[in-house]
Amino acid sequence: MQIIEKDFGNGYQLITLTNDAGVHLSVTDLGARIVSLGRDKELVLGFDSATEYLEKDVFIGASIGRTAGRIENGRFVLDGKVHQATTDPGNGHSLHGGLPGFETKKWTYTIENSDDEASVIFTTISPDGEHGFPGNLTVEVRHTLTQENIWRVTTTGISDQPTLFNPTNHVYFNLTGDVTQSIAEHKLWLNSTAFAPLRQDSIPTGEKASTVGTAFDFQKGKKLAEVFASDFDQKKQFDGIDHPFFLDENDLAIPAAKLLSPDGTTELTVATDLSSIVIFTANFGTDAPEMHGKQLANHGGITFETQTAPGAEQYTDFGSIRLAANEPFETITEYKLAFKPTAN
Repeated sequence: MQIIEKDFGNGYQLITLTNDAGVHLSVTDLGARIVSLGRDKELVLGFDSATEYLEKDVFIGASIGRTAGRIENGRFVLDGKVHQATTDPGNGHSLHGGLPGFETKKWTYTIENSDDEASVIFTTISPDGEHGFPGNLTVEVRHTLTQENIWRVTTTGISDQPTLFNPTNHVYFNLTGDVTQSIAEHKLWLNSTAFAPLRQDSIPTGEKASTVGTAFDFQKGKKLAEVFASDFDQKKQFDGIDHPFFLDENDLAIPAAKLLSPDGTTELTVATDLSSIVIFTANFGTDAPEMHGKQLANHGGITFETQTAPGAEQYTDFGSIRLAANEPFETITEYKLAFKPTAN
């Protein structure tokens, strides 16, 4: 495996791993984020420098935490005690564990390399009380590229006090390699028959709603254009998808999601040991940022944010994000690329 480190601006580094098949993975210590992934074309959204992330969108590709998603009013109860997390002045809710969060930290890193795979291991500490969360939390995010064209994200955490922990990676995919094209012609399949409906302010209602027969039913796989053209109320509320989907099975040996490029030449398979995936179809409208000198299209990317569904701190049916003191947490998500000949 080839490894190259270079300056990414503002004191941050860009580390690129390349396997024998020519597939590369680039990550940076700014937010322990993915910057680039692909072979003959770019498959994820990203910027050309650390400065652009800081100025345009700090969440794209970043490691997110302590808690992905929103906590209503920033309040949660842990072991009978009420805690108040910092909130967004705009909506009054906690977002992604408070700002600035994991996405703007400068993570320390080490590199491991072998014949079969190479990894960049990022670590950071979130101190007790940061953004209102208890416990000194040590986090490690390991980005691995294998010779089988798998990008694996392994996230671990341990706290010296009971706390909440629900990390994810905020990657966006566009398998056309062209940020000016929407993902409407991509075909999506999900191993899911239920999703979490959201209020207008993006807070889950607490319901687990069936996707069967709705625009959010991807059991047979379909083009995202079908969703964008639908009059499904949850789609209309957000001009696309911005929802947690509960997985019917969460096992690394079983695909959770598949995404196929419009020309059928690139397929992404997602597998995870987590119970849900938040799908966001980059519903930016005309406010999408410029990337690589081009304007990002509305619906110019799609996320697969594997996590426990946001709202779990108040809806036990969603799962648990409580992290017990001195008990390590680990989760793994794999994104596998498959390249096929161009269709005739």
